[in-house]
Amino acid sequence: MSPRRNRPRGGEKQTDRAGDMADRYGGVERAESWQGEEWRVRHVAGASAAGKRYRCPGCDQEIPPGTPHVVAWPDHGGVDDRRHWHRACWNAKDRRTSRVQRSRNAPRY
Repeated sequence: MSPRRNRPRGGEKQTDRAGDMADRYGGVERAESWQGEEWRVRHVAGASAAGKRYRCPGCDQEIPPGTPHVVAWPDHGGVDDRRHWHRACWNAKDRRTSRVQRSRNAPRY
């Protein structure tokens, strides 16, 4: 029996492999315009962040671990500016009020 071949046999372009990696690690980024600035948006499956909980800025509710959601950040921003949104909240961001009302002792994150 011959050993298993771990490398592709050829004919595959580097751009094809880059697309595979983007899909595997959270989808392809795209640019969207919102409130007069450019945003980077990525749809994620949620399975890679096991045990992590995020708070959606659209509805101020938690996104449970393993739930598909959207990660968005301003184009000029960095890692600290990323926000995790429910998909429905991101799609309805223009129809929501600009200020989420929180109770006095609710966490602000």
